[in-house]
Amino acid sequence: MGLSQRITTLTGGGSDGWDVFIKARRMIAQGISVTELTIGEHDIRTAAPILQDMHRSAMAGHTGYAMVPGTDTLRDVVARRTAERTGVPTTRDNVLITPGGQAALFAAHAAVCDPGDTALYLDPYYATYPGTLRGVSAIPKAIRTRAEDAFQPRATNIDAAANGARSLLINSPNNPTGTVYSRATLQGIAEVCQRHDLWLISDEVYDTQVWDGAHLSPRALPGMSARTLVVGSMSKSHAMTGARCGWIVGPAEVITHLITFATHTTYGVPGFIQDASVFALNQGTDFEDEIAEPFRRRRALAQAVLAGQNTIGLIPAQGAMYLMLDIRATGLSGDAFANALLDQHQIAVMPGESFGASAAGHVRVAMTIDDRAFEAALRTLCTFADGLAGA
Repeated sequence: MGLSQRITTLTGGGSDGWDVFIKARRMIAQGISVTELTIGEHDIRTAAPILQDMHRSAMAGHTGYAMVPGTDTLRDVVARRTAERTGVPTTRDNVLITPGGQAALFAAHAAVCDPGDTALYLDPYYATYPGTLRGVSAIPKAIRTRAEDAFQPRATNIDAAANGARSLLINSPNNPTGTVYSRATLQGIAEVCQRHDLWLISDEVYDTQVWDGAHLSPRALPGMSARTLVVGSMSKSHAMTGARCGWIVGPAEVITHLITFATHTTYGVPGFIQDASVFALNQGTDFEDEIAEPFRRRRALAQAVLAGQNTIGLIPAQGAMYLMLDIRATGLSGDAFANALLDQHQIAVMPGESFGASAAGHVRVAMTIDDRAFEAALRTLCTFADGLAGA
């Protein structure tokens, strides 16, 4: 008996982009000390008061089946937060609670794409994007952006690829590049979506991590609230990656159908997790700023380190917890550089090729270890690159 093509072709027949990460974890399992700058996992744990509220809720008995759309309280809090930040009227009827942002991405595409529909996404991309699209039996179509543009997408390129497409997936602040899409960029995207009748799926899980400029949700642009599904999550904003609590914000009619979809797939999120998420969100923006501050600080530290050398180029790091480094002057691909850095210095970074063809010759560095170790690793990386360029 065979398996479905949906399952066996998720990675498109190639690597899923996690090879260096897996290699690093195997080295660690063998007792080798590795400095991990790979995944977007905070070096702090979920704050104790959030865990205490989670425990309180569980001990109070909120451990049974929770309402599939999410509790009314959490949906109301997410709706209020969204309305305050975007100016777009939002109620609980516009919100579905999901088991993390990844489940939200899958559900959003399941809502708008039929099998065989073309689903657009921007390259570089978060590593799960193409597989998510294949998972709903859509046909993924990448639209390349350019390092020379700081990976800001061009509306003309999207427009050229949009004929016959059903949806467009964007991510700002962006993982892996750290780019925050400008108002002009988002307005251009909105115009293309309206011209080609595209659904826009906007992954905004890094909306609290903006270092330059400002975050703008495209749902707030004229004519876009009826065709935009926004993906959010507690993972990055509140250091709750393991809690697996996210959401979709969109038109009420879409949310109604997505509730049915969730009933037949995830069947909701544990109630004690949702209660803790309500508690966390009610701590307000000061708490979110506290969670984001280490990455702001390390970004400044990295800028100072990189200013002292000429081999590595830094893509403007406007947001998120990553740096995208241009290592083409070394003569190596991102994959070759990352493997050599791991083998020779036990420092693990993600090859740019893990995130698409546009990021070839780059590596992504996660700013997710303490300041002193981060600075030391970055200086070693620079010295390593200088040696390669000199050779």
